[in-house]
Amino acid sequence: MSIARSSRIGAALRGLVFLLGAALVPAAAQAEWPERPIHVVVPYPPGSSPDLLARTIADPLSKALGQPIVVDNKPGAGGNIGTRMVAKGTPDGYTLVYTINGPLVTAPELYKNTLGYDPLTDLQPITLVATSPNVLTVPAALPVENVEDFVKLARERQGALNYGSVGPGSSAHLAMEMFKSEAGIELEQIPYSGFPQVISAIIAGDVQAGFMVPAIAMPQVQSGKVKALAITSLEPSPSLPGIPTMDKQGYPGFEAISWNAILAPAGTPAPIVERLNRELAQIINSDTVREQLAKQYFTAAPSTPAELTERIRKDQANWNAVIKRLGLSLD
Repeated sequence: MSIARSSRIGAALRGLVFLLGAALVPAAAQAEWPERPIHVVVPYPPGSSPDLLARTIADPLSKALGQPIVVDNKPGAGGNIGTRMVAKGTPDGYTLVYTINGPLVTAPELYKNTLGYDPLTDLQPITLVATSPNVLTVPAALPVENVEDFVKLARERQGALNYGSVGPGSSAHLAMEMFKSEAGIELEQIPYSGFPQVISAIIAGDVQAGFMVPAIAMPQVQSGKVKALAITSLEPSPSLPGIPTMDKQGYPGFEAISWNAILAPAGTPAPIVERLNRELAQIINSDTVREQLAKQYFTAAPSTPAELTERIRKDQANWNAVIKRLGLSLD
C-alpha cells in the first residue's frame, strides 16, 4: 500500500470517528439532563393563584429531578410578557413556563399585532396541570335561585342589569358575553381592576352578576353575602359540590373554565419533554398535590403533550368566535 493511499484512508477514518462522536454529543447531553437548576417562569405576580400552584409543584419536581426548581415571577400584559420570554427562550429543558390559559388561548386573537409569539408553534406543551370552573355569582338580595330565574329577570329588565368583569378580553367578560348571546339577554359590562373589586360590587348590589373565580367567590357564598347560581365546567366540580353546571341548566355545552399548564420553548428535545411529562403526571396525581389544588378550587388534570395541544386548539376556536363577534382587539 502506498504512503499516499494509507494517508487518505487514515484521514477518512479520523473523519468518520469525528462525525460519530459529534452525533453522540446531543444524546449524551440529553442523558445527563438536568445538570443545573431549572427555571419556571410564572407570568403573574407572587401570591397569585398560578404562582401558588407552581410553587406547590416545584418542590416535588426538584426532588424527582435532583436539581433546584427556581420559580421566576415575570408579570405583565396579562401574562403575555413572561410567556413570550419562554417562547423565545433556548429549548434546552432549563426554562419552562407555568401559565393559565389566557396567554395561550385568547391572547393571539386579542393581541394580533403585538403578541410576539404563537403558542402553537413557539411553545412545546408538556402537560395540563389542573382545571377550575368560573362561578356565576349574584347578590344575595337578588330574587333568583338558578340560571332560569336570572334569565327571566334579565329579560323582564332588559338592559337594566349590569355585570362585573376584570376588563375587556378577560375570562369574566368573554364568558358573560357568550352567556348573553345564548340566553338572548342584555347586560351592561362594568369593568373593575380585579376580582376582589368585582365581588365587592356584587355584594353591594352595584352590579347584578359576574362570572367569578371560585377562590374569590366561595368565601362570600359561604358567608351568605352572595349566591352561586352555576359553574361553567361541563361536569360537576369535586371542589364545588352542590353547585349545578350551566350545561345542566339549559345551556348544553356551555364551558368557560380556567386551566393551568406547563410548557417549554418549541424544539425542546423529546426525551426531556417525555421525562418532564412522566414526572409531573406522578406529582399532579399525588394525594398531597391534589389536596393543595382543591384548596384553590382546582381539579388535578394531567395530560399528554398532544392532549394539551388539542385543548389549546379547541379553546382558541371557541373563544376566537366570541372575540370576533365582539370586534374586540387589545393591540
